[in-house]
Amino acid sequence: MITVHHLENSRSQRVLWLLEELGLDYAVERYARDPKTMRAPPELAAIHPLGKSPVLVDGDAVIAETGAIVDYLTGRGCGALVPTGEAEHRRYTYWLHYAEGSAMPPLLLKLIFSRLAPGSPALVRPIVRAVAAKVQAGFIDPDLKRHAAYWEAELARSPWFCGDCFSAADIQMSFPLEAFASRGTGAGPRVLDWLARIHARPAYQRALRRGGPYAYA
Repeated sequence: MITVHHLENSRSQRVLWLLEELGLDYAVERYARDPKTMRAPPELAAIHPLGKSPVLVDGDAVIAETGAIVDYLTGRGCGALVPTGEAEHRRYTYWLHYAEGSAMPPLLLKLIFSRLAPGSPALVRPIVRAVAAKVQAGFIDPDLKRHAAYWEAELARSPWFCGDCFSAADIQMSFPLEAFASRGTGAGPRVLDWLARIHARPAYQRALRRGGPYAYA
């Protein structure tokens, strides 16, 4: 039996969704974030040395990193949700790696810098706030704007990230686009339409019920 070690409001929601799309049986072990640090609890370190989620356990196999889990599960699903055309498969490989390698870093930086001032001592808070605002305005926000324009352009080419058919690359791309759209500004109409379509998928809704509360749906 496949077991997903699932952290609330995290990238591991994608793994549950993929399992539902593939129709594979699985169990879920839920973990709550530390309310002060918002980090994963120490119990996850007993599953994988890095103590992060998602982690998938299937017999003796312990697999971390969403991209690696996607590769493993699509293999278990006999290649379902993986494009077979040469051009489509190139796009699939690209988006599978882009999601974590390019899209997530500026989103994480945005989150970190937005929390610096509130968590700093009162005496230095104005200075920290000014520095954080300057970094966001000069570096992080322009980078996110470029990514958002890129997503719009790609979704103008085709309804899904790899072409005319939904694939596991769309599942991999869901978290960065959901996180970006949750900021309330900047998401273009094609991104919003894409999000509405993935959220309407029955497998997505089933994954929400299995995973519990998810702030980005």
